[in-house]
Amino acid sequence: MAELLARSADGASVSALDDGEGPSLLLVHGGGESPAAWEGVARSLSRDFRVVRLARRIYVPGTCVPPSYSVAVEAEDILAIAGLLDRPLLLAGHSSGAIAVLEAAVRAPGVAAGLFLYEPPVPSHSLVGAEAARRARAAFAAGSPGEALRIHLRDIAREPPERVEEVLARSEARTSFAARVEAGLADIDALDALGVGVDRYRRLAVPTTLVEGDRTSASLRERLADLAATLPDARMVTLRGEGHTAHRTAPATLAHAIREAAGRLPR
Repeated sequence: MAELLARSADGASVSALDDGEGPSLLLVHGGGESPAAWEGVARSLSRDFRVVRLARRIYVPGTCVPPSYSVAVEAEDILAIAGLLDRPLLLAGHSSGAIAVLEAAVRAPGVAAGLFLYEPPVPSHSLVGAEAARRARAAFAAGSPGEALRIHLRDIAREPPERVEEVLARSEARTSFAARVEAGLADIDALDALGVGVDRYRRLAVPTTLVEGDRTSASLRERLADLAATLPDARMVTLRGEGHTAHRTAPATLAHAIREAAGRLPR
């Protein structure tokens, strides 16, 4: 495994893990995570693909979130790494990382031969965080990271009550959230700054695979359905028995879905 380095549009250094040989696949992890979260998926794919995992700059340990942070910055980081890769390129993203992938594809038509988007929380009919994000930030500032996590899970992610309590009961989940809360809330604010609506994606006429889990919250699945109705060449894939973390709980299943998406790309 090697490390790729590129210079983004604002001069910042961007890094990615580079593994395997074959057609190019660029993976962009979701909020609150790192490239390591996709290790199982990458391991399944690296025999047949060149798998490149971007390290999103706001989630790199020790990094302060700049006031200028936006989804546009994330999109430029993706394009900087994409510029080092051979074509055809499959761009894949998870959660807020999938929205960054969408924005990169809008900014640079033709950079990707296809898209693989795993549950992007697009602000199709409402903002993602809005007032709930402000309450989560206030709770954290008041020294209550557990309450901030509860607000995030219940009112932003819209997880069912039993799932909220399951996560809150895990000390490692609370610790991880506390370490990344500043970046995570900035991530949500950046999504909300895009405004409500998905019409700007109507011109993305590349084969796109949209992935959802059947255990995912109804709110997130509704947002994904809105995006599916907007994109001109989209298909939906539902992962049975999975939710928002199939890259961790079922990496082989998710890798199989990516293989199928790669099979749809023009040669």
